[in-house]
Amino acid sequence: MNMSVSNSLNYGHGSYYQNNYPTQTRSDESQVALSVAELAGASILIQQASKYLAHKLGQGDEFTSFDNVKKISDKMLSENGLKGKIDVGFLDDANKIDYIKKYGSQMTDSFETVAKGGNAFYMDGAKLAVAPKAKPSLMLHELGHAINASKGKFMRFLQKSRGWATAVPTALLMLNGAMGQSNDGKKNFVEKNAGLIGFAAFTPTIIEEGLASLRGVNAAKKFLGKGAKLGALKRNYALAWGTYILAGLGLALAAKQSVASS
Repeated sequence: MNMSVSNSLNYGHGSYYQNNYPTQTRSDESQVALSVAELAGASILIQQASKYLAHKLGQGDEFTSFDNVKKISDKMLSENGLKGKIDVGFLDDANKIDYIKKYGSQMTDSFETVAKGGNAFYMDGAKLAVAPKAKPSLMLHELGHAINASKGKFMRFLQKSRGWATAVPTALLMLNGAMGQSNDGKKNFVEKNAGLIGFAAFTPTIIEEGLASLRGVNAAKKFLGKGAKLGALKRNYALAWGTYILAGLGLALAAKQSVASS
């Protein structure tokens, strides 16, 4: 989970020049400029919406005590054969230096952000899950990621897909350039479907994030019993999941913008 999700919406796109394109008329150029401006405006709105959801998430109440979250976390690890295999840390200003020393100074900013309550994350390579001590319930989601990673190749694919998803706008830009423009002026496949392709590329991440939250909610429900009040937890996780849906829309817009501006 990344509570500063607005950063993930800033998908850049490269440039590609195809010198055999037909010359555009002034009207065509105006339409392209308008389209790009509209997409840029929509992108800004999505970023603002994502920041709003992240802000609301940061203000959300905790659904149970810190001790209960620690117990639920321990049970999640034990029941999935991960006890002793995942380093679980609830960070604050007092203990963040211990993690910086253990994992290296290159992690300083990341750990300081968590300690301040601005993020929570799971690193599969380091087998490390951290969450703010002031907002411990985020740990259940991060352990959901750890469990997902232990469930086989498909789940690992879902987790790793975000790494190449951000390259989609550039890839589509290059593919569109290679395809060229048709003589009759009709849009090619890439031009027609750039947005859909962009969102589809981020869908595995949206699914995996949702599954991680679902594992956390189910673990809390199992530990606390049928009468458990999980409204605050579900609300917080829904807000977080919403930022990933917005990130998918941001990638879709970036894909459309890269093609529209080519």
